[in-house]
Amino acid sequence: MLKFAISLLAVLSCAAMAQAQEPKRAVTQIKGDVYRLQNNFHFSIFVVTKDGVIVTDPINSDAATFLKSEIAKLTNAPVTHLIYSHSHGDHASGGAEFADTATVIAQQNAPEQIDGVRPTIRFSDKMQFEHGGKSIELTALGSGHGQDLIAMVIRPENVAFVVDAVSVNRLPFRNFPGTDVAGVIQQIKTVEALDFEILAPGHGSMGTKADATVHREYVEGLMEAVKSGLKSGNSVDQLVENLDLSKYAEWGSYNQWREPNIRGMASWLEKSGAL
Repeated sequence: MLKFAISLLAVLSCAAMAQAQEPKRAVTQIKGDVYRLQNNFHFSIFVVTKDGVIVTDPINSDAATFLKSEIAKLTNAPVTHLIYSHSHGDHASGGAEFADTATVIAQQNAPEQIDGVRPTIRFSDKMQFEHGGKSIELTALGSGHGQDLIAMVIRPENVAFVVDAVSVNRLPFRNFPGTDVAGVIQQIKTVEALDFEILAPGHGSMGTKADATVHREYVEGLMEAVKSGLKSGNSVDQLVENLDLSKYAEWGSYNQWREPNIRGMASWLEKSGAL
């Protein structure tokens, strides 16, 4: 009886752990024929047209399998295009799920293969095409967050899909790992110059074009504050303790990433020679 009880507890414990680790996945409609896929803290978009479905970042193989099943609930049309926002693995894995039917599009600087998938079309600065009554506009954002990041605007819905360089009322990721901060600022300015209304970022909440400007102003303000503090003789620890970013206290990840943001900015300023 004791062995049975222990075994039952073990089974229940494993079941509870599996349930706790189950990823949060959902598909929501943004506007018109443009939809958003959520996989935990990552998001991508897809567009349903009369001539086929255009998908963006597959995120990972399980998310791509889920997306494929959700698309089948909306349309019998095949996935005709797979467009990568960039080649970083947390967004660009799992593309093989769509590559058998899709034209695969990536920016020119993307690697030869992205998680085993070879892009069939590459572009340098801009690319535009019509498909199923939709206009798809792709714009390379230059170097900053990676070397192959693009923005995608879908019309007539006027939805922009922009990953990692910008988010809505959310601090930049941790300590700006592997990022040229000055380049990111320029990437955001390029996004701001595009014509769109709805902003669908790769992480966090939906927003509008104005949120891209607010995000840039945060990064620029942080840069100037950290630079000024360091030039005035403050240590990074002192800046972490005293720098007033309370204006952004309601933003997502403020408590977790405020300190990494300050330390990461200080490190970038020193390494880049921007001090």
